Amino acid sequence: MVVEPAPLPEATLRPPYPFSAIVGQDAMRRALLVAAVDPAVGGVLVFGDRGTGKSTAVRALAALLPPMRAVAGCAYSCDPVEAASLCPACAARRGQGLAVETVPVPVVDLPLGATEDRVVGALDIGRALGAGERAFEPGLLARANRGFLYIDEVNLLEDHLVDLLLDVAASGVNTVEREGLSLRHPARFVLVGSGNPEEGELRPQLLDRFGLAVTVTTPTDLPTRIAIVRRRDAYERDPVAFAAEWAGEEARLQGRILAARAQWPEVVVPDAVLEAAARLCLALGTDGLRGELTLMRTARALASLESAATVTLDHLREVAPSALSHRLRRNPLDEAGSEARIARALAETLA
Repeated sequence: MVVEPAPLPEATLRPPYPFSAIVGQDAMRRALLVAAVDPAVGGVLVFGDRGTGKSTAVRALAALLPPMRAVAGCAYSCDPVEAASLCPACAARRGQGLAVETVPVPVVDLPLGATEDRVVGALDIGRALGAGERAFEPGLLARANRGFLYIDEVNLLEDHLVDLLLDVAASGVNTVEREGLSLRHPARFVLVGSGNPEEGELRPQLLDRFGLAVTVTTPTDLPTRIAIVRRRDAYERDPVAFAAEWAGEEARLQGRILAARAQWPEVVVPDAVLEAAARLCLALGTDGLRGELTLMRTARALASLESAATVTLDHLREVAPSALSHRLRRNPLDEAGSEARIARALAETLA
Protein backbone atom coordinates (compact mmCIF):
# COMPACT_ATOMS: atom_id res chain seq x y z
CA MET A 1 0.00 0.00 0.00
CA VAL A 2 1.33 3.43 -0.95
CA VAL A 3 0.73 6.19 1.53
CA GLU A 4 0.35 9.58 -0.10
CA PRO A 5 2.29 12.34 1.62
CA ALA A 6 0.23 14.88 3.49
CA PRO A 7 -0.30 18.07 1.50
CA LEU A 8 1.85 21.00 2.50
CA PRO A 9 0.07 23.75 4.41
CA GLU A 10 -1.11 26.65 2.30
CA ALA A 11 1.35 29.06 4.00
CA THR A 12 4.25 26.93 2.78
CA LEU A 13 3.11 27.16 -0.84
CA ARG A 14 2.32 30.89 -0.68
CA PRO A 15 4.93 32.96 -2.53
CA PRO A 16 6.17 36.13 -0.83
CA TYR A 17 4.77 39.48 -1.83
CA PRO A 18 6.76 40.75 -4.86
CA PHE A 19 9.27 43.49 -4.08
CA SER A 20 8.48 45.35 -7.30
CA ALA A 21 4.77 45.46 -6.36
CA ILE A 22 5.39 47.59 -3.27
CA VAL A 23 3.73 50.98 -3.68
CA GLY A 24 5.61 54.08 -2.54
CA GLN A 25 8.17 53.89 0.32
CA ASP A 26 10.87 54.85 -2.19
CA ALA A 27 13.55 55.55 0.44
CA MET A 28 13.11 52.11 2.03
CA ARG A 29 13.17 50.26 -1.28
CA ARG A 30 16.21 52.21 -2.47
CA ALA A 31 18.11 51.50 0.76
CA LEU A 32 17.41 47.77 0.55
CA LEU A 33 18.46 47.61 -3.10
CA VAL A 34 21.68 49.49 -2.31
CA ALA A 35 22.46 46.97 0.45
CA ALA A 36 21.78 44.13 -1.99
CA VAL A 37 24.28 45.61 -4.47
CA ASP A 38 27.01 46.49 -1.95
CA PRO A 39 26.74 44.76 1.46
CA ALA A 40 29.72 46.84 2.67
CA VAL A 41 27.31 49.77 3.00
CA GLY A 42 26.59 48.33 6.43
CA GLY A 43 22.96 47.31 6.74
CA VAL A 44 19.60 49.06 6.81
CA LEU A 45 17.46 50.31 9.69
CA VAL A 46 13.77 50.95 8.93
CA PHE A 47 11.79 52.84 11.56
CA GLY A 48 8.16 53.84 11.22
CA ASP A 49 4.49 53.27 11.84
CA ARG A 50 2.96 49.83 12.10
CA GLY A 51 1.49 48.46 8.89
CA THR A 52 3.70 50.44 6.51
CA GLY A 53 5.28 47.44 4.77
CA LYS A 54 8.59 47.20 6.65
CA SER A 55 8.55 43.41 7.17
CA THR A 56 6.92 42.84 3.78
CA ALA A 57 9.74 44.66 1.99
CA VAL A 58 12.51 42.74 3.76
CA ARG A 59 10.93 39.35 3.08
CA ALA A 60 10.21 40.34 -0.51
CA LEU A 61 13.89 41.18 -0.96
CA ALA A 62 14.80 37.61 0.01
CA ALA A 63 12.90 36.19 -2.97
CA LEU A 64 14.33 38.84 -5.30
CA LEU A 65 18.04 38.27 -4.61
CA PRO A 66 19.96 36.25 -7.22
CA PRO A 67 21.22 32.87 -5.92
CA MET A 68 24.86 32.47 -4.86
CA ARG A 69 27.54 29.79 -5.23
CA ALA A 70 28.52 28.01 -2.02
CA VAL A 71 30.51 25.00 -0.87
CA ALA A 72 28.17 22.00 -1.03
CA GLY A 73 27.05 20.75 2.37
CA CYS A 74 28.70 23.57 4.32
CA ALA A 75 26.66 24.78 7.30
CA TYR A 76 27.96 28.31 6.71
CA SER A 77 27.51 28.48 2.91
CA CYS A 78 31.19 29.34 2.47
CA ASP A 79 32.24 31.14 -0.70
CA PRO A 80 34.41 28.65 -2.66
CA VAL A 81 36.34 31.52 -4.29
CA GLU A 82 37.41 33.45 -1.19
CA ALA A 83 39.90 31.26 0.63
CA ALA A 84 40.34 33.75 3.49
CA SER A 85 36.66 33.48 4.46
CA LEU A 86 36.38 29.68 4.53
CA CYS A 87 35.34 27.92 7.71
CA PRO A 88 37.93 25.54 9.27
CA ALA A 89 36.28 22.44 7.74
CA CYS A 90 36.22 23.89 4.21
CA ALA A 91 39.76 25.24 4.56
CA ALA A 92 41.00 21.76 5.52
CA ARG A 93 39.35 20.21 2.42
CA ARG A 94 40.31 22.96 -0.01
CA GLY A 95 43.39 21.15 -1.28
CA GLN A 96 41.26 18.15 -2.31
CA GLY A 97 38.78 20.30 -4.23
CA LEU A 98 35.48 21.68 -2.96
CA ALA A 99 32.15 20.66 -4.47
CA VAL A 100 30.04 23.72 -5.31
CA GLU A 101 26.28 24.21 -5.36
CA THR A 102 23.93 27.13 -6.03
CA VAL A 103 21.82 28.17 -3.05
CA PRO A 104 19.42 31.03 -2.26
CA VAL A 105 20.88 34.00 -0.41
CA PRO A 106 19.86 33.44 3.23
CA VAL A 107 17.55 35.91 4.93
CA VAL A 108 17.33 34.82 8.56
CA ASP A 109 14.89 36.13 11.15
CA LEU A 110 16.25 36.75 14.65
CA PRO A 111 13.21 36.65 16.98
CA LEU A 112 13.20 38.83 20.09
CA GLY A 113 12.83 35.83 22.39
CA ALA A 114 15.79 33.92 20.94
CA THR A 115 18.27 32.53 23.45
CA GLU A 116 22.00 33.13 23.13
CA ASP A 117 22.52 29.43 22.30
CA ARG A 118 20.11 29.69 19.40
CA VAL A 119 21.83 32.78 18.07
CA VAL A 120 25.52 31.77 18.33
CA GLY A 121 25.14 27.96 18.32
CA ALA A 122 25.78 25.36 20.99
CA LEU A 123 26.64 21.74 21.68
CA ASP A 124 24.56 19.28 19.64
CA ILE A 125 22.84 17.49 22.52
CA GLY A 126 21.39 14.75 20.32
CA ARG A 127 24.79 13.65 18.99
CA ALA A 128 26.38 14.09 22.40
CA LEU A 129 23.88 11.75 24.06
CA GLY A 130 23.40 9.32 21.18
CA ALA A 131 26.93 8.92 19.81
CA GLY A 132 29.04 10.49 22.53
CA GLU A 133 30.37 13.04 20.05
CA ARG A 134 31.12 16.63 20.95
CA ALA A 135 29.68 18.35 17.89
CA PHE A 136 28.64 21.92 17.20
CA GLU A 137 25.06 22.79 16.29
CA PRO A 138 25.23 26.03 14.25
CA GLY A 139 22.98 28.91 15.26
CA LEU A 140 21.26 31.77 13.47
CA LEU A 141 24.53 33.61 12.85
CA ALA A 142 25.87 30.61 10.96
CA ARG A 143 22.75 30.43 8.79
CA ALA A 144 22.94 34.17 8.04
CA ASN A 145 26.53 34.08 6.77
CA ARG A 146 26.80 35.80 3.34
CA GLY A 147 23.17 36.83 3.61
CA PHE A 148 20.85 39.02 5.63
CA LEU A 149 20.01 38.92 9.33
CA TYR A 150 16.60 40.50 9.93
CA ILE A 151 15.49 41.73 13.37
CA ASP A 152 11.93 42.97 13.71
CA GLU A 153 11.40 45.34 16.66
CA VAL A 154 15.18 45.71 16.87
CA ASN A 155 14.83 48.47 19.46
CA LEU A 156 13.42 45.88 21.90
CA LEU A 157 16.33 43.45 21.52
CA GLU A 158 17.90 42.38 24.82
CA ASP A 159 21.16 44.10 25.76
CA HIS A 160 23.28 40.93 25.89
CA LEU A 161 22.22 40.03 22.33
CA VAL A 162 22.99 43.59 21.20
CA ASP A 163 26.52 43.26 22.61
CA LEU A 164 26.95 39.93 20.86
CA LEU A 165 25.78 41.30 17.52
CA LEU A 166 28.10 44.30 17.83
CA ASP A 167 31.11 42.01 18.28
CA VAL A 168 30.21 39.74 15.37
CA ALA A 169 29.23 42.60 13.05
CA ALA A 170 32.58 44.27 13.66
CA SER A 171 34.73 41.17 13.13
CA GLY A 172 32.68 39.06 10.71
CA VAL A 173 33.54 36.03 12.85
CA ASN A 174 31.47 34.23 15.48
CA THR A 175 33.58 32.84 18.33
CA VAL A 176 31.98 30.10 20.46
CA GLU A 177 33.49 29.11 23.82
CA ARG A 178 31.09 26.95 25.82
CA GLU A 179 30.37 23.40 27.02
CA GLY A 180 33.84 22.29 26.08
CA LEU A 181 33.52 23.71 22.56
CA SER A 182 35.99 26.20 21.18
CA LEU A 183 35.58 27.25 17.56
CA ARG A 184 35.30 30.18 15.18
CA HIS A 185 33.26 30.37 12.00
CA PRO A 186 32.55 33.11 9.42
CA ALA A 187 29.49 35.25 10.12
CA ARG A 188 29.38 38.10 7.63
CA PHE A 189 25.88 39.36 7.05
CA VAL A 190 23.91 42.48 6.23
CA LEU A 191 22.02 43.57 9.32
CA VAL A 192 18.46 44.72 8.63
CA GLY A 193 16.34 46.01 11.49
CA SER A 194 12.86 47.44 11.74
CA GLY A 195 10.89 48.93 14.57
CA ASN A 196 8.46 51.51 15.88
CA PRO A 197 10.20 54.46 17.57
CA GLU A 198 7.24 54.85 19.94
CA GLU A 199 8.23 51.56 21.60
CA GLY A 200 11.74 52.64 22.56
CA GLU A 201 14.98 54.01 21.17
CA LEU A 202 17.86 52.00 19.79
CA ARG A 203 21.14 51.83 21.67
CA PRO A 204 23.64 54.28 20.10
CA GLN A 205 26.29 51.55 19.67
CA LEU A 206 23.93 49.42 17.56
CA LEU A 207 22.47 52.41 15.74
CA ASP A 208 25.95 53.34 14.56
CA ARG A 209 26.41 49.86 13.03
CA PHE A 210 23.65 50.48 10.49
CA GLY A 211 24.94 52.08 7.32
CA LEU A 212 21.55 53.43 6.26
CA ALA A 213 18.48 54.46 8.24
CA VAL A 214 15.11 55.36 6.76
CA THR A 215 11.80 56.41 8.25
CA VAL A 216 8.59 55.17 6.69
CA THR A 217 5.23 56.82 7.30
CA THR A 218 1.63 56.02 6.52
CA PRO A 219 0.72 57.45 3.09
CA THR A 220 -1.55 60.46 3.32
CA ASP A 221 -2.64 60.79 -0.34
CA LEU A 222 -5.73 58.94 -1.45
CA PRO A 223 -4.48 57.36 -4.74
CA THR A 224 -1.48 55.76 -3.00
CA ARG A 225 -3.62 54.29 -0.22
CA ILE A 226 -6.09 52.89 -2.76
CA ALA A 227 -3.28 51.34 -4.84
CA ILE A 228 -1.75 49.68 -1.76
CA VAL A 229 -5.06 48.21 -0.61
CA ARG A 230 -5.98 47.03 -4.12
CA ARG A 231 -2.65 45.21 -4.64
CA ARG A 232 -2.64 43.69 -1.16
CA ASP A 233 -6.21 42.45 -1.61
CA ALA A 234 -5.29 40.86 -4.96
CA TYR A 235 -2.31 39.14 -3.32
CA GLU A 236 -4.38 37.82 -0.40
CA ARG A 237 -7.07 36.44 -2.70
CA ASP A 238 -4.67 34.61 -5.05
CA PRO A 239 -0.96 34.87 -4.07
CA VAL A 240 0.22 32.57 -6.87
CA ALA A 241 -1.57 34.50 -9.62
CA PHE A 242 -0.42 37.83 -8.18
CA ALA A 243 3.21 36.66 -8.04
CA ALA A 244 2.96 35.39 -11.63
CA GLU A 245 1.60 38.77 -12.74
CA TRP A 246 4.66 40.50 -11.30
CA ALA A 247 7.22 37.85 -12.30
CA GLY A 248 8.43 39.88 -15.27
CA GLU A 249 9.07 42.98 -13.17
CA GLU A 250 10.84 40.87 -10.55
CA ALA A 251 13.10 39.33 -13.21
CA ARG A 252 13.98 42.76 -14.60
CA LEU A 253 14.76 44.09 -11.12
CA GLN A 254 16.93 41.05 -10.38
CA GLY A 255 18.78 41.72 -13.62
CA ARG A 256 19.40 45.30 -12.52
CA ILE A 257 20.90 44.05 -9.25
CA LEU A 258 23.20 41.62 -11.06
CA ALA A 259 24.31 44.30 -13.53
CA ALA A 260 24.89 46.80 -10.71
CA ARG A 261 26.98 44.29 -8.75
CA ALA A 262 29.21 43.83 -11.77
CA GLN A 263 29.44 47.55 -12.51
CA TRP A 264 29.78 49.27 -9.12
CA PRO A 265 33.53 48.62 -8.61
CA GLU A 266 34.17 50.60 -11.81
CA VAL A 267 31.89 53.53 -10.97
CA VAL A 268 33.95 56.72 -10.57
CA VAL A 269 33.50 59.08 -7.61
CA PRO A 270 34.87 62.47 -8.78
CA ASP A 271 36.89 64.58 -6.37
CA ALA A 272 34.21 67.27 -6.47
CA VAL A 273 31.57 64.80 -5.21
CA LEU A 274 33.88 63.49 -2.49
CA GLU A 275 34.64 67.07 -1.42
CA ALA A 276 30.92 67.83 -1.33
CA ALA A 277 30.31 64.80 0.89
CA ALA A 278 33.04 65.93 3.29
CA ARG A 279 31.69 69.51 3.38
CA LEU A 280 28.20 68.19 4.08
CA CYS A 281 29.38 66.04 6.99
CA LEU A 282 31.39 68.96 8.39
CA ALA A 283 28.35 71.22 8.20
CA LEU A 284 26.23 68.65 10.03
CA GLY A 285 28.90 67.88 12.64
CA THR A 286 28.84 64.09 12.21
CA ASP A 287 31.24 62.09 14.38
CA GLY A 288 34.09 60.18 12.74
CA LEU A 289 34.42 59.47 9.04
CA ARG A 290 31.73 56.84 8.64
CA GLY A 291 29.41 59.49 7.25
CA GLU A 292 31.65 60.24 4.26
CA LEU A 293 32.45 56.56 3.68
CA THR A 294 28.79 55.56 3.75
CA LEU A 295 27.81 58.44 1.49
CA MET A 296 30.44 57.43 -1.05
CA ARG A 297 29.55 53.72 -1.02
CA THR A 298 25.80 54.35 -1.14
CA ALA A 299 26.05 56.90 -3.94
CA ARG A 300 28.27 54.53 -5.95
CA ALA A 301 25.81 51.64 -5.52
CA LEU A 302 22.88 53.87 -6.48
CA ALA A 303 24.74 55.08 -9.57
CA SER A 304 25.40 51.48 -10.63
CA LEU A 305 21.71 50.64 -10.17
CA GLU A 306 20.97 53.48 -12.58
CA SER A 307 23.69 52.28 -15.01
CA ALA A 308 25.66 55.49 -14.50
CA ALA A 309 29.43 55.40 -14.89
CA THR A 310 30.04 58.38 -12.57
CA VAL A 311 28.57 59.47 -9.25
CA THR A 312 26.93 62.90 -9.43
CA LEU A 313 25.79 65.44 -6.86
CA ASP A 314 22.22 64.32 -7.55
CA HIS A 315 23.12 60.82 -6.33
CA LEU A 316 24.63 62.40 -3.23
CA ARG A 317 21.45 64.39 -2.57
CA GLU A 318 19.31 61.26 -2.91
CA VAL A 319 21.25 59.14 -0.42
CA ALA A 320 22.28 61.80 2.12
CA PRO A 321 19.15 61.53 4.33
CA SER A 322 19.41 57.74 4.70
CA ALA A 323 23.19 57.77 5.19
CA LEU A 324 23.36 60.64 7.71
CA SER A 325 20.03 61.06 9.53
CA HIS A 326 20.99 58.65 12.34
CA ARG A 327 24.49 60.09 12.73
CA LEU A 328 23.53 63.62 13.78
CA ARG A 329 24.07 64.89 17.28
CA ARG A 330 21.02 66.22 19.03
CA ASN A 331 20.94 69.99 19.09
CA PRO A 332 18.67 71.37 21.84
CA LEU A 333 18.73 74.78 20.12
CA ASP A 334 17.51 73.32 16.82
CA GLU A 335 14.05 71.76 16.94
CA ALA A 336 14.12 70.72 13.29
CA GLY A 337 14.18 66.99 12.58
CA SER A 338 17.28 65.28 11.22
CA GLU A 339 15.98 65.15 7.64
CA ALA A 340 15.13 68.85 7.73
CA ARG A 341 18.63 69.64 9.00
CA ILE A 342 20.15 67.55 6.20
CA ALA A 343 17.98 69.26 3.57
CA ARG A 344 19.07 72.64 4.91
CA ALA A 345 22.74 71.62 4.90
CA LEU A 346 22.43 70.28 1.35
CA ALA A 347 20.97 73.57 0.19
CA GLU A 348 23.78 75.51 1.87
CA THR A 349 26.78 73.34 0.93
CA LEU A 350 25.74 72.16 -2.55
CA ALA A 351 24.14 75.38 -3.74
